[in-house]
Amino acid sequence: MTQAYGVGDELPPLDIPVTRTLIVAGAIASRDYQDVHHDADLAKEKGSPDIFMNILTTNGLVGRYITDHFGPAAVLRKVAIRLGAPNYPGDVLRLTGRITELAGPVGPVGPVGEDPVRATIAGPVGERPVRATIAVTGDNGIGRHVTGTVTVMLPATEDLPVTEDLPVTETLPVTEDLPAAEDLPAPSGERAGA
Repeated sequence: MTQAYGVGDELPPLDIPVTRTLIVAGAIASRDYQDVHHDADLAKEKGSPDIFMNILTTNGLVGRYITDHFGPAAVLRKVAIRLGAPNYPGDVLRLTGRITELAGPVGPVGPVGEDPVRATIAGPVGERPVRATIAVTGDNGIGRHVTGTVTVMLPATEDLPVTEDLPVTETLPVTEDLPAAEDLPAPSGERAGA
């Protein structure tokens, strides 16, 4: 599927029901065992009306919003968020986004305030990349839950001119002397093979 995007384009909103299960599962999956994310009574003792979502779950939902929109070839490069109003069970988180920058091998493609030059985004993986920056907000019944920006790399079709290379990934040295799996330390202080 091919789609043209420009600076200022709005992404369709994504509504996510905030369930008790989502809050607890997100906290467990991110190894955040703070009681305010799974124990309603202890959360109330600490002044909260109920358990609430942790930042890592919100971070993951913001990333999901972007990759669900741009597709499986999209690669998240940076997710920077700030939390506001808490997400409590029974509410709905509505994520919205707006493209604030497009850059390809040419640098900026359509700066804010000018007529946007449209970048055509298409698969498959391996074509020249476009870097898109999206301003994301998420609101619930209380107010603004999250504000942030996401930078994502997208494959582009051949209609973008090439003037300079855009680094896509960092090249890491490869070593042949990797330890065997049984020689690696076990997680959580457990003994390997126990």
